[in-house]
Amino acid sequence: MTDQNPIERESMEYDVVIVGAGPAGLSAAIRLKQIDPEIQVVVLEKGSEVGAHILSGAVLDPSGLNRLIPDWKDKGAPISTEVTDDNFYVLGESGEIRVPNWPMPPLMNNHGNYIVSMGNVCRWLAEQAEELGVEVFPGMAASKVVWDGNRVKGVVAGEMGLDADGTPGPQYEPGMELHGKYVFIAEGVRGSLAKEIMARLNLSDGHCPQKFGLGMKEIWEVAPEKFHKGRVVHTMGWPLGKNAGGGSFIYHFENNQVLVGFVVHLNYANPHLYPYAEFQRFKHHPMVAELLEGGKRVAYGARAISEGGWQSIPELSFDGGVLLGCSAGLVNVPRIKGNHNAMISGIEAAEAAAAALREGREGDRLEAYDAAVRGGEIARDLKRVRNVKPIWSKLGLWPSLVLGGFDMWVSNLTGWNPLGTWKHGKSDARATGKAEDFTPIDYPKPDGKLSFDRLTNVAFSFTNHEESQPCHLKLKDPQVPIAVNLPEYAEPAQRYCPAGVYEVLEGPEGPKFQINFQNCVHCKTCDIKDPSQNINWTTPQGGDGPNYPNM
Repeated sequence: MTDQNPIERESMEYDVVIVGAGPAGLSAAIRLKQIDPEIQVVVLEKGSEVGAHILSGAVLDPSGLNRLIPDWKDKGAPISTEVTDDNFYVLGESGEIRVPNWPMPPLMNNHGNYIVSMGNVCRWLAEQAEELGVEVFPGMAASKVVWDGNRVKGVVAGEMGLDADGTPGPQYEPGMELHGKYVFIAEGVRGSLAKEIMARLNLSDGHCPQKFGLGMKEIWEVAPEKFHKGRVVHTMGWPLGKNAGGGSFIYHFENNQVLVGFVVHLNYANPHLYPYAEFQRFKHHPMVAELLEGGKRVAYGARAISEGGWQSIPELSFDGGVLLGCSAGLVNVPRIKGNHNAMISGIEAAEAAAAALREGREGDRLEAYDAAVRGGEIARDLKRVRNVKPIWSKLGLWPSLVLGGFDMWVSNLTGWNPLGTWKHGKSDARATGKAEDFTPIDYPKPDGKLSFDRLTNVAFSFTNHEESQPCHLKLKDPQVPIAVNLPEYAEPAQRYCPAGVYEVLEGPEGPKFQINFQNCVHCKTCDIKDPSQNINWTTPQGGDGPNYPNM
């Protein structure tokens, strides 16, 4: 459909429209109703249910939840596995070195934190929101921004039944326009609405480019004698080595389930790198294999992670709305934690919007929210660690451990970063090098016991897309993958996608670029890492995508 032929849609009016039922969006909704039960709040969620698209490590710092719902334990929050011990290793191919805890800055300590399924935490938060009168609509993908000049007036949600060519099919539903006095964008990393708003309003001008990682996660059931409830393990080093930054996490959760994750920083240069294969190879390290052997993988998923930190936070408020949580890039990379900051951002935005509504304002900039983020708990959390990621990117793993650790220690003690503020370099897409300058990497074949091929694993994400709809992965120029990316970069989309969405097929008429959008787990890596920036990730129709049960 085109703007030249506008669609007639019904509209609904709310005080606050929230896009995304993650920890940021739901916290904002709850806090608005806590302040004033008469505020009309709606939360739109693209997943088939709340939590279906939530994937996080996750070790939860409960500071945000403590502020939002102090009696969360009494209310039955699904948060019970307290961290019992922290372990950090640097891996070699056949062994490991344990890094003692005592040189770690106090902020890296997980004492008092909990291993959780954030999907289940969000399901519980949605229940709390609905009890307060919040309208929560799952299966309602917000696909368009409704503009009034340069003010965000609302969003279009619930458009369904388009045929593959983008025209209305026999079951077409145009969706609705949901208008808000304020619109909160809490889509998660690299959301399509946030990207549109940031570009149109130049919200990132004057800030470092956002940096990203790709996080992949499996849930394993392991033998009871190998399970140690509450144990947290992080590793760095092998198998990535100098090819890319990143590392792993292994969290002993509950019911003999271990959460195994692997993160690859997306600023790697070698276009032959295959992040998913690095994850699968990691599980064959003796320390990891010993834990997983005899167990079984029960779930898989992937998502991008914002890693730019303090330097990359854009302007957070604009006429008519704000950016929350991972839409704003509030992850603390060294701690591998962002859920607490997401919740705090929702609280701060709610308090700013409620104050504006009390004053009779609507549709202006909530500058009080921006000020609260840049001068409050979130700032204190992110400023202390702001140099770790750029040091790692510029100097490598060991200098980042030493210099970054020193910077964090001094900042923790004094509130001052002795290294100042290091800047991030080019975007992750521009960091990709030419294929001819790098040696292809030979990856071992999956064994079907510890390691698995992508398509087998994607089945464990329970992903589903209605195949008759338009492909939600839009190419700005359909010629670029074969004409540019293949000869110059060996078309890295074949490798950086953790779900096997992109293929180069050889045929009698030459290579052909194929998009298997049905496999997409909504990680957004393609939108981030494509060196030509030719792929635009958009929302498919509501309810489609992964259906994570307890990620």
